[in-house]
Amino acid sequence: MKIVETYSHLNGLEYLLVHRAGLWEEIRSVVAAVDGAACRTKQSKEKTKQGRTLFSPIAMNAAFRKLFRSQNWCENRVSYWVTRDERLIRKTLTMPRDEQKREIESAGETPIFSYNQTDFVKERVAVEVQFGKYAFVAYDLFVKHLAFYVGDQIDVGVEILPMKSLQSQMSSGVAYYEGELYNVIRQGRGVPAVPLVLLGIEP
Repeated sequence: MKIVETYSHLNGLEYLLVHRAGLWEEIRSVVAAVDGAACRTKQSKEKTKQGRTLFSPIAMNAAFRKLFRSQNWCENRVSYWVTRDERLIRKTLTMPRDEQKREIESAGETPIFSYNQTDFVKERVAVEVQFGKYAFVAYDLFVKHLAFYVGDQIDVGVEILPMKSLQSQMSSGVAYYEGELYNVIRQGRGVPAVPLVLLGIEP
């Protein structure tokens, strides 16, 4: 695979180039090492694509996972407690996890355990490889990366997406770089409030 488009949100790419240049090169080398042809294994059953052999999200994810793991990129979780009271959530948002629970309980509310998980994290950089539906990308960009950033677990998030040229050779409904770039830019310069790098890839 190859990176054909890169978008830097809130100087995400500039941060990598200055502070994590080695990790940026690892990300680029992982993308380059994924054999796109070997991932073209899915027999389409859709009416509009019937009989075609498509790129398999499962195969591509497996290839990325193997390569990132070989470079010691690890899964990470940020866990926290939520409740139904908006003012209480605002009060506990920046507290350590155990303090959140105690504060919610002391206010007479029920604490509910929750977490966000990212597949690849290394030296405060998070990478999400997304070949899923549109909603998953929005969750990555506006919830996952932001949660890790606000929780002081990462300094930048990287989102790897198929270009439209690759997405058109996959099952229907998969998100693609051009569409998600539009969604980020439409929100304005400061939203989401986390430095990001969007990467568009194709074979």
